[in-house]
Amino acid sequence: MSSPSKATRAAAYAARGRLPLPLSMLTLVAAAIGTAGCMPTAMTLGGADPADATARVAPVQYRAITAPYSSLRPAAPTSWRERNDAVAPRSESDR
Repeated sequence: MSSPSKATRAAAYAARGRLPLPLSMLTLVAAAIGTAGCMPTAMTLGGADPADATARVAPVQYRAITAPYSSLRPAAPTSWRERNDAVAPRSESDR
């Protein structure tokens, strides 16, 4: 029962030359999105233009990624007390 009334309503809008409100809003939104994609960007990007071949850039520097590496080989088994004393901070009387 609702489809004949929808068809009648759509025919009435077509006869008057107007689109139904939801369809006209959808058309406006689609047109706005379509034209917004064609607009040039108004704001400039930070820094030099990446397309400019004459732009100055910072020199390349080498940094070893393994520089702070220290070998962590397994240690010989010793008493846990000796190991703890070897790494413990010294007190004022021991210095």
